[in-house]
Amino acid sequence: MEETERTAQESADKARRVGQEYQRVLQSGFESASRSIAEANSGFQVIAAEVTNYSTKSLEDVLRAWEQLINARCFPHAIDIQTRYAQKTFDAFISEFSKLTDLYLDLTRDASTPVERAARRYT
Repeated sequence: MEETERTAQESADKARRVGQEYQRVLQSGFESASRSIAEANSGFQVIAAEVTNYSTKSLEDVLRAWEQLINARCFPHAIDIQTRYAQKTFDAFISEFSKLTDLYLDLTRDASTPVERAARRYT
C-alpha cells in the first residue's frame, strides 16, 4: 500500500512537471511569435516609408521633366530632356529596387530571429 501511494505520488509529481514544462514552452513560443510579429510590423513600416519617399521623388521628377518639355524650344532639346529623364528614372528605379531588396531581407531576418532562437532552445 505504501509503495502504491509512493508510485502514485511520483506519477503525480512527474505529470505536474510535464505540465509546467508544457506551459513554459507554450509561453515561450507565444512570446517568440509576438516578437516576430512586432519585428515584421516594424520592417513593413520602414518599407512603406521608403516606398512613399520614392513615389514622392518620382512624381517630382515627372513634373520637372514635363515642365522642361513644355519649355523646350526645339525638337532635339526635347529629345535630350526625355533621354536624361529616362536615364535618371532607370537609375533611380534600380537603386530603389536594391534598397527594397535589402529592406525585405532585413525584415525576413529580423522577423525570423525570435522564432529561430525559440526553436533552438527546444531541439
